[in-house]
Order: sequence, then structure tokens, then C-alpha cells
Amino acid sequence: MDRLVELGILVPPQTGEAFGTGDLRRVRLVRGLEEGGLPLDGMGTAVRSGDLSFGFLDLPAWNWFGEPVGKTYRELSVETGLSLELLRAVRESMGFARPEPDDPVHRDELDLVPVMKVVVEAEVESAAFERLIRVWGDSMRRITEAAANFYRAQIVLPLLRSGMSEAQVLHAGAQAVGEGIPHVEQALVSMYHGHAEHTWLANVVEAVENTLEKAGLLHTVAEPPAMCFLDLSGYTRLTEERGDEAAADMAATLGGLVQRSAYGHGGRPVKWLGDGVMLYFTDPGRAVISALELADLVPAAGLPPAHTGIDAGPVIFQDGDYFGRTVNTAARIASHAGPGQVLVSESVVRSIQNPTIRFVDIGLAELQGLPRPVSLHRASRDT
Repeated sequence: MDRLVELGILVPPQTGEAFGTGDLRRVRLVRGLEEGGLPLDGMGTAVRSGDLSFGFLDLPAWNWFGEPVGKTYRELSVETGLSLELLRAVRESMGFARPEPDDPVHRDELDLVPVMKVVVEAEVESAAFERLIRVWGDSMRRITEAAANFYRAQIVLPLLRSGMSEAQVLHAGAQAVGEGIPHVEQALVSMYHGHAEHTWLANVVEAVENTLEKAGLLHTVAEPPAMCFLDLSGYTRLTEERGDEAAADMAATLGGLVQRSAYGHGGRPVKWLGDGVMLYFTDPGRAVISALELADLVPAAGLPPAHTGIDAGPVIFQDGDYFGRTVNTAARIASHAGPGQVLVSESVVRSIQNPTIRFVDIGLAELQGLPRPVSLHRASRDT
């Protein structure tokens, strides 16, 4: 502490007062920077000259980030009754380094404790829970990395170009982020609620359909619509390699192709899913024609090849979205399809009387999340 005061990195408190929370953050950050190989004396020189400042760590924005709560993982295990191994495994599943038993617990990790207690009491498989946490953690990582890239491109670089120093930018940027964090947090929670509502509604619709089918009350539709899912092969890997800007360009290109083809064949995109799109068609034959057209157009536009799944049957329309077994089956078929393939269900084949389309029976397939195997056919143009 004396050394940091001497270098000007810390300002000594007034007589009778103690160092503040911002000082604690400065000590932790500077220690990490020094241990990482950055010269402590050099940082001190830059601070004294005004080229560098750690004053932004006093801003309220940093109160949103987790601080140590004064207990270790071992102590938290004793206090909550949760196993030490579960606490450590969950932290690792979140995407962070696996903590040692005597490492400090951060405040934000305490919010997961009630969730872990419910999981333990419900006797849920710990491996399944860890997989769920891993999905949560990876999704949060992608969200925060995208936000960081946005922050640098839209806030940091313009401020630097305006003539601000790095020290001034750090302070101004942290202040801007601090003002936005409460609103961003609420927006993310609201977005989660919206997706949760759609997911639970889909589960309800599926339960009703299953009930009616078991009772022999589920009837076929004479002229069923079709649901189509189109995804780009290897999209996640490519976006990780090329970055968010390349991902946005790919999504924009795909969007233009899909909209022109879908509307041209009597369909429409319902919603975009990051690496693909869900589409609705009133006529299954036109859905297949559009899918085959896109199978050629997508790679020709420099995008990864698409893999597409189509099912025909009754669908439930609610709040601008479509639900039901037909939707689920189409999504699962798309996941099963290989690059460049358009796979369809038996109901699609039965619904089409078009001599320009050829179907090859590829047999039954066990698709994840579906109760029984699905008979699949590969579609192509009849040459």
C-alpha cells in the first residue's frame, strides 16, 4: 500500500479515515497487472504524468460487479449444506476458472445458491445441471463480448478520435456504461421473460397435442401448411473465428436471400435464430422449392452451406409465432440434415404433387426430443 501511495496510484486517506472500495479495486487490478508482467514503476510514472488513471474504479458502475463477500467456498459449503464439489463445479461450468476450496466467493455467485438448493432437493442429476449452467454461462459470455465490442467501436474509438487521452476515455467510458447498466440489465431480464413465455407455451401446446393423440382425438389436416427451418452449417465456429462484425454481415446476407425466396414462393420468415431462420408456408410444395433454391443461393453468396428441415401439419399461431409438433419436428429435421441438404418428413412428401421435385427415402431417424422415429426423405430437383 505504501509503495502504491508513493507511486501516486493510491491517494492516502485523510487522518482517521480508511481506504475506500475504489482503492481496494485499484490494489487488486494493479497487482494483477504487475503479476502479468506490466512494470509497476511504469504504471506509476504514467499515472503521475496524467497519461493513465485508475480513478474510474471509483465510479458507481463498478458497484454492479461482484466483490468478494468475505467467505471461502469451503465456508459457503458448510453454511449452505451444499457440497464443496458442487459449488466448485458450478463455478467452472459458468465459464470461469475452477476455484480452490479456500478461494474467496464473489457476491454475484450467491444468487446461484438458491437455484442449487432447489436442484439438490429435486434430486436432479448434477451432470445435467452443470450442462445447463454451461449453456447459461456460454450465452452470457457471448452477450458480454458482443457488448464489449460494441462499447469499443461506438464509444471508445470515437472518443479517442476526438482527441481524448486513454485516461480520459477510461473515465468517460466507465461513466457512460454505469449509466446504462441498470437499463441493460432490466432489458436482458425482460428479454429472458419473453423467450421463457414462448418456450413454456410451446411445452403446453405439445402436451395438449400428446393428450389428444393418446385419446384418438387428434385429426389430420386436409391441406396442411409447412414449417421450415434453415440453419447455416458451422455458423457458431465461424463467428468465433471471424468475430461479431462478420457474423452480422453473414446474417444480413442470409436475411436478404431468405426474404426474397420465401416471399417469392408464398412463404414468410417468422423469426431469426442467430444462425438461421424459421419460415411458414401455406403450401408444402412451395416450401420445398424455396428451400432447394436457397440451398444453391446461400453458398453462391459466400455463406456456409445451409441445412434445412421441413414438416407439414397443423400449427398453432399465437403472439406472432407458431407452435406445435409440426414446428418441433421441422426444427429437429433441420438439425439432422447435412450441409446443403433439404430433408423433409413423410407428411411433406404426401402433400406434394410436383413432378419437378424428387424425393429419396433415407429411412427412419431418431431425432432428439421427439417421442418416435421420423421417416425422412431428401429433396432435390428432378433432372
